[in-house]
Amino acid sequence: MARTVLCARLQQELPGLDFQLIPGELGKRVFDNISKQAWTEWQKKQTMLINEKKLNLMNADDRSLLEVEMVKYLFEGQDVDIEGYTPPSE
Repeated sequence: MARTVLCARLQQELPGLDFQLIPGELGKRVFDNISKQAWTEWQKKQTMLINEKKLNLMNADDRSLLEVEMVKYLFEGQDVDIEGYTPPSE
């Protein structure tokens, strides 16, 4: 049976991640509180952020920036502000 979590981002019981994707405390927090669906949404935002800001994941400052944005997005309900990106209108 798939494990479910009360997703901090989407505020509902949803299937959780299959395993901890990030090391350490933050990784445990994501694993325990974020659904697969919210994680997939974050990954799309993260890709746009990396491309927009030309982040280099070998660079510790760039990784820190991404981590801060991830926490804001997943746990604080904030959207990722990507300069020059306009969401497609519904």
